[in-house]
Amino acid sequence: MSNDFLISTHDLVKEFPDGVRAVDGLTIKIKRGEVFGFLGPNGAGKTTSIKMMVGLLKPTSGKTIIDGETIEAGSEVVKEKIGVCPQEITLWDRLTVYENLRLIGDLYETPKEKLNRQIDSLLRELQLEDKRKTRATSLSGGMKRRLNLAMALVHDPEIVVLDEPSPGLDPQSRLVLWDYINTIPKMGDKTVILTTHFMEEADRLCKRVAIIDHGKLLVDDSPEKLKNNLGEGDVVELTLEEMEGSEKLAKDLEKMETVSKVHVVGNKIWLNSLNAVKHLPEIFHQVEIGNKNIVDVKLRKNTLEDVFISLTGRGLRE
Repeated sequence: MSNDFLISTHDLVKEFPDGVRAVDGLTIKIKRGEVFGFLGPNGAGKTTSIKMMVGLLKPTSGKTIIDGETIEAGSEVVKEKIGVCPQEITLWDRLTVYENLRLIGDLYETPKEKLNRQIDSLLRELQLEDKRKTRATSLSGGMKRRLNLAMALVHDPEIVVLDEPSPGLDPQSRLVLWDYINTIPKMGDKTVILTTHFMEEADRLCKRVAIIDHGKLLVDDSPEKLKNNLGEGDVVELTLEEMEGSEKLAKDLEKMETVSKVHVVGNKIWLNSLNAVKHLPEIFHQVEIGNKNIVDVKLRKNTLEDVFISLTGRGLRE
């Protein structure tokens, strides 16, 4: 296996006693030093998959390889490599910010000097320095979430799991968090596994994303490639000088291999085309053949949410 891949799963299956197969043959590779997004509707098997991928849950069958070694769920070596920031904020309310971080570091037996450096660095970079002596119960929601992230990182793990890191945050706190997440892979080739319900978050942070549904992997690629190659396609809005005969033009446009859907709306023609920018000359040529004049063109790029809905047939929160 290439050293570029830190985590590799092979045909992971997880069946529960009630007969539910939560994960069905998951084979995936995650590169060292990347932010990898894991997306799927509620109940799709994301959390179960990630727990098996990082050695926190034993699969029914299949295996996970981390850093070249087949791992057993719950092994001490795996625990040291992983930091988990859970969806639910988990803090010791009566302890100060510093004490929360110190406690986690001590539990992982992090050497004192290294732990002090880690705490100082995390407090500075996550903008919590002036809250060092503040009890966790007194922090705002955004500060609590940033402290939770710091607690996942304080023992300097190789793999960081962020499970829904930014729900309920105000825009400013979310940007602080996103900026910091972008820096994590640069801290000694750390690898981040991110689950999120925010498509913008996955698009902005993730180098690659996997979309799963009903326990099966549907796609695994960069957000840009997925947007260019999957979904209903980019939306092109053509405003015509006059609409007489536009129905025929719409049918001719729909016959093009590069166009998936066409709608006539008022004095406009809306069409869907994958990677539409590349195909605009062909679309304009077809309009010219139809003896129509375009007075305005608007383009909305295909979004990751468009891709997601196209693949799963449902929204992320369904």
